[in-house]
Amino acid sequence: MGVPEIIRQHLIDPEICIRCNTCEDTCPIDAITHDDRNYVVKADVCNGCGACLSPCPTGAIDNWRTMLKSEAYPIEAQLLWDELPGDTPLPATGEAASQPDPAAPESAPEPLAQQVETSGHTSPKAPWSAAHPYVNLHGVRAPATATVAGNYRLTADDASSDVHHIVLDFGQHFFPVLEGQAIGIVPPGTDAAGKPHYIRMYSIASPRDGERPGYNNIALTVKRVEQDHEGRPVRGVASNFLCDLARGDEVRVVGPFGSTFLMPNHREASVMMICTGTGSAPMRAMTERMRRNLDHFAGQRMLFFGARNARELPYFGPLMKLPTSFLDIHFAFSRDPGQPRRYVQDAIRDAGARVAGLLNDPHGHIYICGLKGMEDGVLAAFGDACADAGLPWAELEARMKAEGRLHIETY
Repeated sequence: MGVPEIIRQHLIDPEICIRCNTCEDTCPIDAITHDDRNYVVKADVCNGCGACLSPCPTGAIDNWRTMLKSEAYPIEAQLLWDELPGDTPLPATGEAASQPDPAAPESAPEPLAQQVETSGHTSPKAPWSAAHPYVNLHGVRAPATATVAGNYRLTADDASSDVHHIVLDFGQHFFPVLEGQAIGIVPPGTDAAGKPHYIRMYSIASPRDGERPGYNNIALTVKRVEQDHEGRPVRGVASNFLCDLARGDEVRVVGPFGSTFLMPNHREASVMMICTGTGSAPMRAMTERMRRNLDHFAGQRMLFFGARNARELPYFGPLMKLPTSFLDIHFAFSRDPGQPRRYVQDAIRDAGARVAGLLNDPHGHIYICGLKGMEDGVLAAFGDACADAGLPWAELEARMKAEGRLHIETY
């Protein structure tokens, strides 16, 4: 009789997975698949390479079970899970207990800092001077409860986008956050299958000391979803729930999430922020952190902000009040009446000399957040700016990723 084979099966936690498809996009061997609810890993295909680990925004992807290969969880079973199963006991005696798995990695997956080559364009680690983040303090089984302290519409009344600034007060709950992190919202009710809605994740739009300094609260930037990317009518479960909240309503919150999209804290750091729409949330948090601590941040600050027009732009009014000496702002409006279409990559090319200088600055940090379609255009604009300045963009990009200075979150 042959020796039973033991594997280290890779699993995805359905309780904190936000179904962003990052893992499936990242996997180089098509070991990940999904249905309309769960993302799962094919045990007979996964080789434990770890390529999908660092891009996952919640850590749902980083779960493993050591078990007999013959008892590995099939795809059909994983698709039905609402939570991960516990560990499976292995034989206590015999050769099977020590039999290595030839398909499994010899050790635990590499530290994130060693996975630069598998993480796309973005850096898989935080800036060296970033503060230490707390993550996953509250899970779906024991979420924190926050109370709505304010809910304000940010876009003009006649704008096509209904974007809200929502302030959540945690009272006495311990819920520390950093700029660039996100939280998960647990919408009430159930889906069409009668199962609880899975969490939706939102970037935090306030600095670490709170939307109101010294208070235990945070802010979110939420766009009411009423149609999908193809323009078909659809009602976003979490976005409509949040946008309709009234002062005093309660919200279940999980997280915080995120350990890499964090701002630098050393005095010499310069920051370039590029965003569209509600991708402005982490940029607002970072900008406000620096504004409140001007004596500590001596580097330069650039912001490239894209929207259809000024009426659709979150935080347009407050941004216009900031002095250019504090923040060099470049707007890009794609649907301004009587004006040619202009996107963030066009604004980057127009400011090419200064952009290239910040990219070449060893203390320069780049943050990109918004619709996924902007990513390639922005990176191409970086390449053009560097070419005009006689700089090797490919080398700069690799160096910035390795040093934790290039961060991209698109959706």
